[in-house]
Amino acid sequence: MPGGRLTQQERQQIALGVADGLAYAEIARRLDRPTSTITREVMRNGGPAGYRADLAHRATERRAHRRGQTATRGAEAPRPADGRDAEAVREYEELFVTYMMQSGLPKMMSRLLTSLYMTDTGSLTAAELARRLEVSPASISKAVAFLESQELVRRERDERRRERYVVDNELWYQSSIQSAKANLALAELARKGVGVFGAGTPAAVRFEGIARFLDFLGESMIRAAEQAREILFTEPPTDEGPPSEDDGPSKHEVS
Repeated sequence: MPGGRLTQQERQQIALGVADGLAYAEIARRLDRPTSTITREVMRNGGPAGYRADLAHRATERRAHRRGQTATRGAEAPRPADGRDAEAVREYEELFVTYMMQSGLPKMMSRLLTSLYMTDTGSLTAAELARRLEVSPASISKAVAFLESQELVRRERDERRRERYVVDNELWYQSSIQSAKANLALAELARKGVGVFGAGTPAAVRFEGIARFLDFLGESMIRAAEQAREILFTEPPTDEGPPSEDDGPSKHEVS
């Protein structure tokens, strides 16, 4: 399986495949490339509706040029204090953004949310986000408003009275509950269709099946989220090994 960067000819084949409605896996098979390569290429260059081979190729060349300049300037620079591999972090960021976009989030919202998750503090100001993403404050405001409506971020004021945008474990839990409630609301809407079309008719039977399925799914998601919530707020295990018998019961074992 070939490696390295995609060629312009390969990008043209990707563009043709996307235009023909081929699955990414099929395009990847024809090019003898990993499916993840095709997915990442399309999603970070306009998505299925906006992918253009020539634009994608030029954008990749610009990114490679900028990375080369950064590497040259930082060749003698000390390793970051956090000890992280900057290139590995950049690649992971691209993967995370691609996943968010595949999940249905627009590109700008995906980039903003990824930036927040990748910070150790889990929060950034509008100015910090604008610098990091190289976009206008208006773009940040619009993206935050959308993410707030989906309960994926929240606003806080720091000690300097600056507005900060935050992601934390509670938001992850709330987002799961919101998704479950959306399923239950759709189940109720489907059930109303039974009365509209008349019980026993093919359309009503179809709507009843949808309602029962979504009822079960929504209720199961809420139960699972409640049961799993503790995982989000439990400190990960340390390397100190299992507790000895003399340590007594853990806090989870005390009734």
